Order: sequence, then C-alpha cells, then structure tokens
Amino acid sequence: MQVRESAHDADRVAMLEAQLVAAAAQAAAASQRIAELEKERDLLRASHEQLRLELELLKRRMFVAKAERVDTTQLELEFAARLAELDALADTLGIGKEQSEETSEDSSKPGDKKKRPKGRRNPRSLKLEERRVELLDPVLEQLVAEGRAERIDFETSSKFAWQRGGMRCLVIARAKYRTIERDGHSSLETTALAEETFPRSLAAPSLLAHVAVDKHCDGLPLNRISDRFARDGVPIDRGTLCRWMEDLGATFGSTIVHAMRDEALRSAFCIATDATGVRVHPNGRPERKQQGCARGHYFVMVADRDAIFFEYQAKETSASVAAMFAGRSGYVQADAKSVFDVLFGGSKAEDEEGPEQRAELGCWVHARRKYWESAFAKDVVGREALVRIGRMFELDATWRDKPPEEIGRLRSRHLRPHMVSFFEWAAAEYEKVRDQRGALRSALGYTVRQKSALMRVLDDGRLLMDNNRSERELRRIAVGRKAWLFVGSDDHGESAGHLFTMIATARLHGLEPEGYLRDMIRVLAHWPRDRLLELAPKNWLATKARLNAAELEAEIGPLAVPIRPDGASPEQVASG
Repeated sequence: MQVRESAHDADRVAMLEAQLVAAAAQAAAASQRIAELEKERDLLRASHEQLRLELELLKRRMFVAKAERVDTTQLELEFAARLAELDALADTLGIGKEQSEETSEDSSKPGDKKKRPKGRRNPRSLKLEERRVELLDPVLEQLVAEGRAERIDFETSSKFAWQRGGMRCLVIARAKYRTIERDGHSSLETTALAEETFPRSLAAPSLLAHVAVDKHCDGLPLNRISDRFARDGVPIDRGTLCRWMEDLGATFGSTIVHAMRDEALRSAFCIATDATGVRVHPNGRPERKQQGCARGHYFVMVADRDAIFFEYQAKETSASVAAMFAGRSGYVQADAKSVFDVLFGGSKAEDEEGPEQRAELGCWVHARRKYWESAFAKDVVGREALVRIGRMFELDATWRDKPPEEIGRLRSRHLRPHMVSFFEWAAAEYEKVRDQRGALRSALGYTVRQKSALMRVLDDGRLLMDNNRSERELRRIAVGRKAWLFVGSDDHGESAGHLFTMIATARLHGLEPEGYLRDMIRVLAHWPRDRLLELAPKNWLATKARLNAAELEAEIGPLAVPIRPDGASPEQVASG
C-alpha cells in the first residue's frame, strides 16, 4: 500500500514539475514577446516623433520662413562654458565681441559713413529730365494784372513722375551720289551698308538689349514683353522675340563668353559652383499625344570676383560636370553632391583625360544646415554644433577686410583650433548615433566625410567658408522661372545661359546691364576676334574710354577700333 502511494506521489510530483517547466517556458515566451512588443512600440514612437518633427519643419519652411534662423543669444547662454573653453584653447577670448561693441559705438558717431536718411527725399537731387508745372492763383493774378500785387517767386516742391518712352523708329539714311565720268556719262552710287552684328535684323542694338534685360534680368516672359510692345503700338510677336534672344545668346556665347570662360578656367584662383533645375519644352509631340516638359539644369560658376557663368546642361551627370571643368586646375568650391565627385577623383567620367589637379573646398553653410534641423527638434548636440559653427563664422568675420596673407595667418592661429576641436567632437558624437535615423546622423555624417574639404579654407586667406555666392546667383534662375516657366529647347537654354552670364557679370562690376549689352552688340561686328577679352565687363570701362564716344553712341555706322592696351596695332599682332 505504501509502495503504491509512493509511486503515485512520484507521478504527481513529475506532473507538477512538468507543469512548472511548461509555465516557465510560457512565461519566458511571454516575456520575450513583451520585450519584442516594447521594442516595436519604442520604434514606432521614435518613428512617429521623427515624422512629427519633419512635418513641423516642413510647416515652418512653408508658412514661416525658409531661412535657418535661430536664437543665437539663447544658444550662447546655454553653451557659455563650452564657448569659453574653446576660446581659451584657440586664444580667441574677446575676439569678435569687442569688434561688435566698437561697431555699435561707432555707429552713433557723427562721422559714420552710413547716415540715416532724414526728411523727405528730393527728386531734384537726381539727374532727371524735369517737367515744370506752375500753379497760379486766379484772384491774386487778377490783382497782379491791376497793378495791386506783384508775383515775386515760386515755392517749389517735387515728385517722381513717369513718362512712357517707348519704341523709336531708327531711320538709316545712306547717301546717294551721282557721278559724272569724263565721257559725260553719269552713274548713281549709294553708301555701302555698315557692318552690323545682326545685319538683317529688324531690331537695333538698343532694342535687343532692352528685350534681353527684360527677360533675363527682370524675369519678364516674352509674351508679356510682346503685350507691352503691342500696347505701345508696335506689335512684335513672341516667336520673333524668341529668335532674337536665341541668336543674341549664341553670338555672345561663341565670342565674349567663350573668351571669358577660357580665361577663368585657366587663371581663376577659386571657382564656386552649384546647380538648379529648369523645365525644357518638348521638341515634338508624336501622334499628337501630350508630352510633359523635360528637365534641364543650370550650373553657375563664380570665378573669383571677375566673372559669373551660367552653363546649361541637358543632364546633371558626372560627365557633363567633367566637361564643364575640363582644363581647370585649382580650387573648386561645391557642396557634397555626388556629380561633383568626378572633379576630385571620387568617380570617373567616361573618357576623362587630363592632368588637372583640383582641390575641393567645402561649404560650412551646407554643413550647418542639417544641424539646424536637428536643433529645431531640440537636440542638444545639434544646438551645440550651431554654437560652435556660429563662433567660427563670427571669428572669420572679424578679419574679413584684412589682406589675404593676414587672414591666412589669423585663421591658422585662431580658427584652426576651433575646427580641430569641432571635428574631434563630431566624430565622437557620430559613433553614438551611427545606427539612428534622423537629421543629426545626416549632419554628423556629412561633417565627418567632408572634414578635409571643410578644413581647406585654412589653406589661403582668399578662400571663403561658404558657397553662398553661388546660391545667390542661382536665385536669378529660381525667381525668373516662376514667370517664364520653361526654356524652349536645349539650344534656347544654352543661349539663355550666355545672356544670364553677360548680365550677371556686368552687374558684378557695377555696369548698367542694358547699356552694356547695347554697347556689345554695337561694337562686336567691328572688334578683332583675338581681342575679345577687352570687351569683358571687368575690362569694358577701360576699353570704352579709348573709343570715340559719338561713334559708340550711334546705333549703326563706322566704328574705329583703338590700338591694343599694350600699344600694338592689329596689323602688328597679325604679323607676329
């Protein structure tokens, strides 16, 4: 009996132990499942938070402001200790802040260059054609007529008025002569046609320049320009205007722009570049089907302070970029877009050859952009990065007006420690977030990968920390395309790029664009092809001073080409 009970108890114990093992396994599985669900929940929360921040960022950019504004005062207070540590390391305590205080004090001095305007503007101080309107009092005038009063003077004031100038008709009168020969017979002779850049064009140089500036400087589409001409009583259809602009741009591109570009690629110290897209009208509609616009690209190339080029490319590829910079050696400043890697050996375009050695110069504004997005999400690392980069820009601004040699020395002494510390800090922070998706990882990754390009600004005092000059120039395209929408074809895009180049470079050197283009159309037919650089905007004022002013002012007629600035005549140059 006892044996039976013992066996029964042993079976029961075994069953209970099996149940305990099964319960433990179920508990472990449940715990594992709970852990998996919690991990999935955390991922969903993080993803939701990331999407929420991205949505807030998009809303801010769309409805508030696209500028990367941040409260720098709050950031400086938040990271005051870190800034003091960095300033002590780089021996920059007080640099920048003292200058800003001096500037604020000097701005209140009586001798400050930029004075605040006072009172009403006086239009008569400008060189404008005046139209006088005299207001007379009828009662007092009657007294003057009766001899009981005397008009002694006028009290004058002035306003800005507008008078439509509009189109003019240029009459070209070629003298006709009757000649009498010795045998008594007579014949008629007419003055030969003058040389013109566009000899069969209905438009004079002034009109071509006016249309080019309206379209490529002020952003007016050709249909609006045509409407304005029609209101002035001169109907010129859009197709004619389009052909004029294509011929004008192609002519400038093969002459002046070509010479300027060769010189810039050969001798410019640094070329800054960037790109933006543009829509291109389709060439044809097969089977009368609707066809959307293709996408072309405008690359801007800012060559020092000498020239600004707009290069149209049908495709934004490494091959097209390599072709644009063929023969270029020296510094090239660009963002980290992959198509620019071919310039620095990062990738190879097909059939690329040449001994060019290009040095990549990075842009600190592009590096700062992602940090601003992470700082907008209240990330402390992003906020600290903004403080560090802002301090570097502040320091660099203090010696901006000094000679390049002095700037290079100051950067090496004071700015280099800030940069070295920043990249060491960025590398350590990047390891912490390498596996996390978000703006902070993108910002830190960009910084780590672009370290050598970003530090290259320390090489020479003539280099700039940012590529803002390229983006500013591309605004001409971005603003204009909202009105003219697209270019007619790849050829039209290329011609328009040459006109953008001429206008932007003229403005860079303080020239009035319409007057400069008019002068170029006037003189180009007479100018030697081996002296085209004399017509470049940076040289035009000196060249214009050597021309006959009356001949240049005439829309058509003879034009005497002066000798070269070095004193050699065209015949001497041709003979070697």
